[in-house]
Amino acid sequence: MLNLSSAHWNLSPAELTEAALASGRATLTDKGVLSIRTGTFTGRSPKDRFIVRDEWSADRVWWGDVNLPFDLDQFHSLRGKVEQYLADKTLYVRDVEACADSRFALKVRTVTEWAECSLFVHNMFLRLSNEQRAAFTPEWTLLHAPGFQAYPSVDGTRQGNFAILCFSEKTILIGGTGYTGEIKKSIFSALNFLLPTHRETLPMHCSANVGKKGDTALFFGLSGTGKTTLSADPNRKLIGDDEHGWAPDGTVFNFEGGCYAKVIDLSEEKEPDIYRAIRTGALLENIVFHEGTTVPDYKDSSITENTRVSYPIDHIDLIQVPSLGSSPTNIFFLTADAYGVLPAISKLSPEQAAYHFMSGYTAKVAGTEVGVTEPSATFSACFGAAFMPLHPAVYAEMLSKKLKDSGIHVWLVNTGWVGGAYGVGERIKLKYTRALITAALDGKLQSETFARDERFGMDFAATCAGVPAEFLTPRAAWSDGAAYDAQADMLASKFRTNFTKFADQTPEAIRNAGPRG
Repeated sequence: MLNLSSAHWNLSPAELTEAALASGRATLTDKGVLSIRTGTFTGRSPKDRFIVRDEWSADRVWWGDVNLPFDLDQFHSLRGKVEQYLADKTLYVRDVEACADSRFALKVRTVTEWAECSLFVHNMFLRLSNEQRAAFTPEWTLLHAPGFQAYPSVDGTRQGNFAILCFSEKTILIGGTGYTGEIKKSIFSALNFLLPTHRETLPMHCSANVGKKGDTALFFGLSGTGKTTLSADPNRKLIGDDEHGWAPDGTVFNFEGGCYAKVIDLSEEKEPDIYRAIRTGALLENIVFHEGTTVPDYKDSSITENTRVSYPIDHIDLIQVPSLGSSPTNIFFLTADAYGVLPAISKLSPEQAAYHFMSGYTAKVAGTEVGVTEPSATFSACFGAAFMPLHPAVYAEMLSKKLKDSGIHVWLVNTGWVGGAYGVGERIKLKYTRALITAALDGKLQSETFARDERFGMDFAATCAGVPAEFLTPRAAWSDGAAYDAQADMLASKFRTNFTKFADQTPEAIRNAGPRG
C-alpha cells in the first residue's frame, strides 16, 4: 500500500500552478494561464485501455476491440510496480466526486506525481468543501504515474503506456502517458459500467443545457461534431459539456465539475464562452505560442490538432447551478458527415433513435490523421464506444424505454458537408445549424415542411426560417444527382455493415430502423 503521509493533499490551483512551474514542465501565458505539454501522447490511446476480467466484469463487459481484458494477477503485479515507482516521488493527492446528483455521487481519490495533473482533476471534477474533505472516504482510487513505463512482455500491456480499470478492487491505474484526458475518461468508464448495472441510470457522452422554461436538451456527438460549441447557447444555461447521467426519475445530471474543450482555431468571435473561460486557474495543453511571446497561437496545430483546455464550469457565465436538469424535451445526435449525404436535420422515431445511437456515426476528413486522404466513416457506439464497457444494446434499450410514449423529440443533425463530399462541397455554416437547432428547441421546426429520405428512412426538414433551402435537401444541393446517389448508397451500406456486429442482441424493430438495402 502506498504511503501518502508526506504527499501534498488538495492543494489550491495557485499552489499547483507554482509547483508545476517549478518542475520545468509548464509555462504561463500572457494571461497567467498554466500551459503544459503532455509528451508523446496528445490524445487518448484506446488500444492501451484495459478492464480487469474479474467476478464483477466477466459476464457483464462487452469484451472485444474496445474493452480489452486484463489478467487480475498481472494487475496486482503492475500495481505493485506503480506504487514502488511512486514511493519516492513528490505526490499530489486530490479527493473529488463525480456526479452532480448526490444520489449517484462517486467518491474518488486521485494520486499523481505531476502537479499539473492534480490541477486538471481539480478543474474537471466536483470540488469538495473543507467539511466534505474531512469526512471523505474514497470509494475508488486512481493512481497516475505518467513517468512510469510498463514492460509489455512482462506486465501484459501492449506497450509502455496503459489505463486499466479493476472493478473488484475499485482501482484505476494509469501510466506512461501525460495526456490528462485518460484520467477523465477512466473515471467515466467506471460510471458507465456502474450506473446502468446497479442504479438503472443511463450514462451518456453528451453535452446538456436548459432553457428559460426549464426545458432540457441533450447533444450527443463525437469529437469535431460541435457538441461543446452547440450546447453553449446565449439563451440557455449550460448543465455540462461532455458526460451526463439520466436517472430513473428523469433527472439529467452532469458527471463533471468542469469543461475540457478543444482550442484549435479558437477565437473570441467564434466561441466566446470558451475563449473567456481561459483565465487564471485554467490549464492549456499542447498549444503553441506566437514566436517570442507567451501569447497562445490557437491556429497552430504543429504539436497536435487536439489542443485542449480544462477549466472549472463556473468559468462559464451562463450555467445551471447545481448541474441538474429535468427529463429532456429535445435530443440532438450530431454528425459531421464528410460525404455530403445526410440532411441538415432529420426527425427520428424511437427505433431510429436507438439505431443511430448504437451506430454513433461521423466522418474523418483528409489531414486529421496520418494516412487519411479522403473522407473516412467512423462509427463509435453510443457516441463514445471507447469508454462504454457494456454492450451498446444495453444503453440503447435504456434510451428506447425513456423515449417510449415520452413525447421527447430526437433529431439527427449533420454539421458536416453539403453539395458534395469534403473537398467538393462546403461545410454547413454554424449559423445555419444554430438556426435549425433553435427552431427545434422553440417548437417551430415541427411546423415547417418535411420530406422523406427513402434510402435512410428519415423525415428531414426541407424548409426552415433563416436557412437557405439549398442547404436542406441533400440531393438537390449536388450538381450531379447520380453522383449523390452513388455516394449515398455507399454510406448506407457502411451503416448496415457496421450494425451487423450488434444484430444478435438487438430487437428487430431497431435493426430494421436503419438505411434500406
